[in-house]
Amino acid sequence: MALTNCPECGKEISDQALMCPHCGFTKARVFGYEYRTRSEFLGLPLVHIASGVNPATGRPRVAKGIIAIGNIALGGIAFGGVSLGVISFGGLSAGLLALGGAAFGMVLALGGLAVGTVAVGGAAFGYYAMGGGAWGAHSLGGNARDPEAVEFFRRIIGDAVDKM
Repeated sequence: MALTNCPECGKEISDQALMCPHCGFTKARVFGYEYRTRSEFLGLPLVHIASGVNPATGRPRVAKGIIAIGNIALGGIAFGGVSLGVISFGGLSAGLLALGGAAFGMVLALGGLAVGTVAVGGAAFGYYAMGGGAWGAHSLGGNARDPEAVEFFRRIIGDAVDKM
């Protein structure tokens, strides 16, 4: 057994240690991965990437940053299994603009299940909704063809609306 310096805090640790006892840095990916830039904006790192479990707490790591990437991501632009952000991409995503399996967007939602002011998806619920099944004030889909929805979506996707 030899001593080496922790790449995160610089203190001496065993070369056999999986985790630094001083700062919690993990050499092995057993507990996941975490990276955050030193640069910050509004108190958040510009980029924060986190996955797996925090070995000190036993809880899932949460990425929080201007750009957040992880199993759980919260940020300006968030990418994750579960994501919440101004612009959000994920299996379950929520934000002003959301794209995901289940997407909840204040302005725009695109997903298998989409809920938002403008919603596009397999099942779409919104003021303007377009999808296989579309429900809302102005809907365009397999179950509805509102003339105002046709005109709204024509401005966005052109004449492809007429083939629906």
